[in-house]
Amino acid sequence: MSSAATKRKYVYQELDDMSLPTNSQSIVRIVQARGHNLHEVITPTGEQYIVSMPTKFRQNIWVKRGDYIVIEPIKEGKKVKGEIVKILTKDHIKWYRAQNCWPPEFDENPKRNGHSIVTNYATCDDEELFVNTNRCPTNQNADSTSDSDSSESD
Repeated sequence: MSSAATKRKYVYQELDDMSLPTNSQSIVRIVQARGHNLHEVITPTGEQYIVSMPTKFRQNIWVKRGDYIVIEPIKEGKKVKGEIVKILTKDHIKWYRAQNCWPPEFDENPKRNGHSIVTNYATCDDEELFVNTNRCPTNQNADSTSDSDSSESD
């Protein structure tokens, strides 16, 4: 059990590593999980391929669609073309931007930088917002439907 805890400790320490990617490494965004520790990624140029998660990250770190990672290419790979070297946190991304090594292609909405999420929602149409259908409608909706029902019966 202590070996698993030690392994986890070193993996978490690696998350704090603020080193820049080497010339052979590249920053990519996860498009989707493929199962069996494989992830489909997209490069800043739009190329998509599959990368693997090394054993040291498995069961310790989870990544999801939209996360950014640093990968090392696998030369002999036909289907799997890279291996994850580092999972990037918000702090990494901020620091990489300051170091001018962040791919500008990954800045989808430059206006978003520095603004709160609430500000962005204020500019969206209501139709673009996610509606949770698992919740009961609010009293406001119930009042508006009862008003329309009563007006229809008149």
